[in-house]
Amino acid sequence: MIIVLNELFSSKTRIQLLLKLFLNAEISCYLRELAAEFKVAPSTIKPELDSLSQAGYLTKKQNGRSILFRANTKHPLFPEIHSIVKKSLGIDKVIENVKGKLGQVEAVYILDDYASGKDSGLIDLLIVGDIDREQLSRYIELTENKIDRKVRVLVETPQSFAKRQAMYFDRPHWKVV
Repeated sequence: MIIVLNELFSSKTRIQLLLKLFLNAEISCYLRELAAEFKVAPSTIKPELDSLSQAGYLTKKQNGRSILFRANTKHPLFPEIHSIVKKSLGIDKVIENVKGKLGQVEAVYILDDYASGKDSGLIDLLIVGDIDREQLSRYIELTENKIDRKVRVLVETPQSFAKRQAMYFDRPHWKVV
């Protein structure tokens, strides 16, 4: 499914930036931090960051001698770009299936790599609610086949989540429902 982004953008670096910054719009990153994560030279990323910033897709914030970049959530195309990024990773299908007929779903969180904007191939999902675990297993299996990624699921009742919430929120997380 990542083919969608490859068809839209010829630059691998631009695709990585869109995944990183538009998957979880709360993330802010420095140029050198992104270069280290993507294992490329800062000079490879800088033109892409400058181009996306000049077009208004990213915001820049001066922090001493460094600049923090983040997705511009006020840009009129932000919802569409965010949606395309989620669809390219298959997260939309995961959430669609989870919200289906599983029972009482109070919240769904993406954790760790995907919450940080990294397409690692393993989606960590935390579901808070009282759900049908057998049905969840079937949905996860179907979803994994559709999106060509593994999905690891943690299920917490609202009561147990309340006790462990700090532990989960110490990790990268992104609330999707």
